[in-house]
Amino acid sequence: MSRKPIEIFIDADACPVKDEVYKVAQRYGLKTWVVSNAFMMIPTSPMVERVIVDAGPDVADDWIAEHVAPGDVAITNDIPLAERVLQASAHAIAPNGKLFTEDSIGSAIAQRALMEQLRSTGDIFGGPKPFDRNDRSRFLQALDEVIQKERRRQR
Repeated sequence: MSRKPIEIFIDADACPVKDEVYKVAQRYGLKTWVVSNAFMMIPTSPMVERVIVDAGPDVADDWIAEHVAPGDVAITNDIPLAERVLQASAHAIAPNGKLFTEDSIGSAIAQRALMEQLRSTGDIFGGPKPFDRNDRSRFLQALDEVIQKERRRQR
């Protein structure tokens, strides 16, 4: 039985680790989909494909959720999209290296709702801490581990 190769989906509009994904994907020979609602530069490679979706809330998320398959990997900060990816039996990783799992997604959704509530009441301001070199390193490690794990699982 032949399994579908692993593919990577980048929720690209605000993704700070696109270049890292391209390098890892190239090393493993994985198809990468760069999904955004605006044109962006991508490497010239038959293994990297740009998908420009219409502007609007969740349009890129919907495209990714409709195309991701079991064993694939999605790179996103969007918690509802991560939940949809997990429901498709795929992997979801945030750009800071946080791996979304079936065990963690419920608390991530609850925390997101709480933070939205606190921001709407004016009790809290701002967003997440600035992205830094340690986040990039954690992301690279998490992506490599997920790909290795999935490749072993598919053997």
